[in-house]
Amino acid sequence: MKRILRKGRNYWHTGKVDETGILVDGRDYYRLFYHAALNAREYILISGWQFDSETTLLRGEDEKEARGEVRFLAFLNSLCEAKPSLRIYILAWDFSIIFLLEREWLQEWIFNWMTNERLFFRFDSSHALGASQHQKFVVIDGAVAFAGGMDICAGRWDDRRHLAYNPSRINPDGRGYQPYHEVQSYLSGPLAERLSELFVMRWKNASGEDLVLPPARKELYLPEQGAGIPLAARRAYLSRTQAATLTGLARSVREIRFLYLDALHAAQKLIYLENQYFSSCAVYQALLDRMRDPERPKLQIVIILPRMPQALVEEIAVGISQAEMLRSLRDTAAATGHSLGIYYTAATGENGSEIPVYIHSKLLLVDDRFLTVGSANTTNRSMGLDTELNISWEATYRWQQRLIRSLRSLRADLLAEHTGMESGGRDGVFSRMDGLVKLLDSLADRPSSRLHRHTMEGNSAYMEWLSSLKFDNYIFDPEKTLIEEDLYELISSDKNSVFAGGITLLKKLLFNRNGALHT
Repeated sequence: MKRILRKGRNYWHTGKVDETGILVDGRDYYRLFYHAALNAREYILISGWQFDSETTLLRGEDEKEARGEVRFLAFLNSLCEAKPSLRIYILAWDFSIIFLLEREWLQEWIFNWMTNERLFFRFDSSHALGASQHQKFVVIDGAVAFAGGMDICAGRWDDRRHLAYNPSRINPDGRGYQPYHEVQSYLSGPLAERLSELFVMRWKNASGEDLVLPPARKELYLPEQGAGIPLAARRAYLSRTQAATLTGLARSVREIRFLYLDALHAAQKLIYLENQYFSSCAVYQALLDRMRDPERPKLQIVIILPRMPQALVEEIAVGISQAEMLRSLRDTAAATGHSLGIYYTAATGENGSEIPVYIHSKLLLVDDRFLTVGSANTTNRSMGLDTELNISWEATYRWQQRLIRSLRSLRADLLAEHTGMESGGRDGVFSRMDGLVKLLDSLADRPSSRLHRHTMEGNSAYMEWLSSLKFDNYIFDPEKTLIEEDLYELISSDKNSVFAGGITLLKKLLFNRNGALHT
């Protein structure tokens, strides 16, 4: 088997893991985070795109496990109050005004001035122009970590049933929201220390402060309350996206972009993808190239997406290009003999109405031997502009059958959830690769199925209007900032750089040879 993961090209760091696996949907993540945080002694590091102080971590029957507070900020504060040596650091994206109405007001004041003195909150704007800080990870005492696409905020919690109406699926203001599907990874072991190092770098860039952490706790393990899907791996890999920035003189990092391209190119039998969006030109072209290669085996390609974008801003950013790309992939698969199925999932509401499940997961699985999960969407932004983090696993050798079986079980388990067929999970009908798309198509055509064929259209209320405006999607979904080209070279301290040459020329223009300012 040809190796996909390559140091310096598509991953940043690798490390050993004692335990690792996948948490599916908010209930399982919030619950395991809660119990892991209870075991913290020295520090908790939390990086995210969005936070809400009143988000409830344990709901329904899980509340019986609570040891006091279950609201996010109150819970963290209670940990600091109970543990004199514990420090908690939170980094949140210093969000765009576009998202103002969706965010908690006065958040920095609430987190810093209404809590224990050892709880620290910072907004992070140390990213490229027009980008966002989208990395979502947690580290506890350098020994336990979580990473993926999930924030601890309003509108994210759901359980794996994805019921049309769930009394526990409510926001702090008491309002309910649609079913919501998510994926998060967990791990324990030495690789967690690398995530601590990443957070320390981020904190320095965001605040200018040096963060000194104690050594990792070697005896800390994941709590028994976990309901995740374990992966039989002893090593995992970290990949990033980051556009070039002035802060820290950082070069552009596109490891996740190459990770997706290399994995898609390597596919021999199966590509399974779940994502919030599909608008990346690079990923789209990689799929086209793989399908058009007449020398390669035919593929089973399964793509799970939301029924439509959640809001107008998303429709503007990716809606039109996504619809065009999906139709093109469908036509190419038909012309080249590959099996392609594009689906969304939905619960059944009152009077048989369809309640779509919003897909927020970011997952790519290839041939049941490679998996990546993280914060990166299949958009142009996530491949080059926004700050992203993914974690990956790979079975490189045939003797790694336990890992291959666990990846197959994960795929089958996810498909069982999406179709509502519990019997098809793990070792059931969804574990096979051959004929998978045909099977899913037959299920999607059943009136009672949760799985539906994707229409490959956006919100009809917006599409005609947006199409008439003829937006260039690169304006809203760019792969790089407009000023990134040669940015590092421009501001380098090298005396021969363009920046240094410009300063020398400016000095000559402004000053005479004696150092006096020209007037």
